[in-house]
Amino acid sequence: MHIELPQKRYYSIGEVAEAFDVNTSLIRFWEKEFDILQPKKSAKGNRKFTPEDIKNLEFIYHLVKERGFTLEGAKIHLKENRKKTLDKFEIIRKLEGVKAELLKIKNQL
Repeated sequence: MHIELPQKRYYSIGEVAEAFDVNTSLIRFWEKEFDILQPKKSAKGNRKFTPEDIKNLEFIYHLVKERGFTLEGAKIHLKENRKKTLDKFEIIRKLEGVKAELLKIKNQL
């Protein structure tokens, strides 16, 4: 899954949920379940997600939705192998982005 969000400093929970094609309630649930998700909150209590939060959400989405991890399994995986797995995950996502761009160029030819 390739997430397309405009370059911004902060994203609303609605923008994030739409980009991941999930409900906002799932984003809020994952925020409670995973310690690495720490969105900023405005005075009104609105969540503002940073690009770092988006990367973490993308990784959690990958583990839970794409690889089929349980929430407990994803938590354990994040605690034990976070750095190594995140590095691999970021490389894979960049390669997927390159592949998508190349396919777009191919279709334009």
